[in-house]
Amino acid sequence: MAPPGTKPWYARGLRFTCTGCGKCCTRNGKYEAVYLARGEARRIAAHLGLSAAAFRRRYTYRENGFTLLRFTEEGACVFLRDSLCGIYDVRPAQCRTFPFWPENLDRKVWKEEIAPICEGISPEGRLYSREEIERISRATDGEEGLDEEAPGVAPP
Repeated sequence: MAPPGTKPWYARGLRFTCTGCGKCCTRNGKYEAVYLARGEARRIAAHLGLSAAAFRRRYTYRENGFTLLRFTEEGACVFLRDSLCGIYDVRPAQCRTFPFWPENLDRKVWKEEIAPICEGISPEGRLYSREEIERISRATDGEEGLDEEAPGVAPP
C-alpha cells in the first residue's frame, strides 16, 4: 500500500473476477504455501467432521512456527478438486483475499508475478475500488472485514 498521503498505483481500482481455474491453488514459483491463521484449523476441522488434532495430522504441517496446508505431489492444495475448493465455505483468509495481498499490491509484483498466473486479472474483471482492495488486503491476517464481497469463485 502507498505511504500515507499518497495515492497508490491502483487508486482507480483493479479488475479481477475469479474464473475458477485453480492456478492460485497450485505451486507457482515462490507462491506455494497456504498459511492458516489462528482458529482456521479448528473451523476447517469442524467443517470436515474431524477433531482439530486429526485435521492437523492429516492436512497440515508446521514450518518456522506456522501451520500450513499440505500440497499434493502434483503441487496442488490438498483440497483442490477439479479446479474447485473442497472447503470453499471455510477456506483460509489467505485464499479468500487472493490476489489482493499486501505484497501483491506492488505494481511490479502485480504485473510480473500475479497477473501471469491469474487469468481472473483482466479488463473484463469486476472493478474493485481502492477502498475495497485495501479492506480485503488488511484482512489477510484474519477475518476482519471479509464478507461475500471478498474475491473468489462462487461455491460449488
